[in-house]
Amino acid sequence: MNIQHIIFIGYFLVVFLIGWLSLRLTKSDKDYWIAGSKLGWGVGGATMAATHTSAGTFIGTIGVIYAVGWSFTWVLLVIPLAYWFMVAVLAPRFTKVTELTLPAFLQRRYDSKIARGVGAVIILVATVIYIQAQIVAGGLVANVVFGIDATTGMVAFTLILLIYTMVGGMLAVAYTDFLQMIIMIVGTVVAVPIALQHFQGLGDLLSKVELVQPLAFDWAGFPTALLITMGLAFFLGSVATPEKVVRLYAMKNMKTIRRAVLLTIVVVTGINLLVFILGLAAMALFPNLPTGDLAMPIIAKAVLPTFIGTIMLAAVTSAMMSTVDSLLLVAGSALSEDIYQNIFNRTASKSRKLIVARLGILIVGIVPLFSVLAGFAKGELIQFIVVLFTAIMGAGFFVPVVGGVLWKRATKQGAIAAMVGGVVVTGLWKAFGNPLIYPVLPGFITSLVAYVVFSLMNKPPHSNSWEAYFKK
Repeated sequence: MNIQHIIFIGYFLVVFLIGWLSLRLTKSDKDYWIAGSKLGWGVGGATMAATHTSAGTFIGTIGVIYAVGWSFTWVLLVIPLAYWFMVAVLAPRFTKVTELTLPAFLQRRYDSKIARGVGAVIILVATVIYIQAQIVAGGLVANVVFGIDATTGMVAFTLILLIYTMVGGMLAVAYTDFLQMIIMIVGTVVAVPIALQHFQGLGDLLSKVELVQPLAFDWAGFPTALLITMGLAFFLGSVATPEKVVRLYAMKNMKTIRRAVLLTIVVVTGINLLVFILGLAAMALFPNLPTGDLAMPIIAKAVLPTFIGTIMLAAVTSAMMSTVDSLLLVAGSALSEDIYQNIFNRTASKSRKLIVARLGILIVGIVPLFSVLAGFAKGELIQFIVVLFTAIMGAGFFVPVVGGVLWKRATKQGAIAAMVGGVVVTGLWKAFGNPLIYPVLPGFITSLVAYVVFSLMNKPPHSNSWEAYFKK
């Protein structure tokens, strides 16, 4: 057993220990789904930053930069703006009534079980798509660290995630996210200077990249319209995806949320900038990789010292795990709270709902694994799978969530039409539309128009549905 194996096995043992301890601290549904609304700004900001930072960052972003150059980094500039919007506009009203899930908010705000069910179904579909990207990345890392084939690595990665998420709930996810954020920060901060030692400074790196890829610093790497619309996907998804907004419920109060989101902005922006440098280093050192998604694992294995490279791979693994566990939890709550109890068994006991939730987490974790093994999205860069998930979530939820706390006149018909229209048009555009316009734009426009038109076509909602969110 070498140093890489020891570090990774030790890391996984700590994750399992946190899951077990979290189980002992979980006393209620509220503890399991939103950590009892007791998170402070440190753990709250860490779990939000870790949830945002996934394989899409450490493998996907580096892979896209490796393939097309720096133009893709433009879309990352919208992320701080998105989190500012969340804390300045959405959170002060959204958190006035605490719910266990985002679909539960939809039911309360729009007085509609159908809206809640539609939201839950969208979460399940989008989560399966997103987790596929993380499973593929998990297979790549396992292959580099343990020398096992990617398929075995994907299976092992999925099983580890399922076990500690099912056991510990949000408390386990939040505290493992805190650990994972520390590992991500240490990994990137240490890796970048060591990678730059292979060049005579940053200027030499940029010169060598230009020799290898003359268009690396040209905006022509991505069509302008595609860059702008992908940026819109990141903005909408960062504000209103369920795994993000449910963390607003998990924190103590608005003061805590403001500090936590500031921490999130600092951590996410810093990691993105450092990852950008690693992508350029990979381009200069390994110009002929078969896919950009191999750039990060190769940098960790061939450029960094063994110990540092292992820490970097642990950071990549942490990024993947911190996002997938959050999505599994959201999917489990969608099945248990929003579909099973809401539609099939309104009097279900807490123990029965918890069994359904854990079964849901198991199913939602296994389905994408089988999908990947069957060849779905084969050859697709990981980041593009991530952005598709973000587009679906953004087009489906941004309008009814943000509109719900800003516009009293919005009705349940408008919310349902916005969610269904946004998701369906996004999917159709992805399949048949102009590839130079990312599908989130037509999906978002459809969602917004449907929201307004269907709301105005129906009677105004009763004040009971909206007054709690508009109290001063």
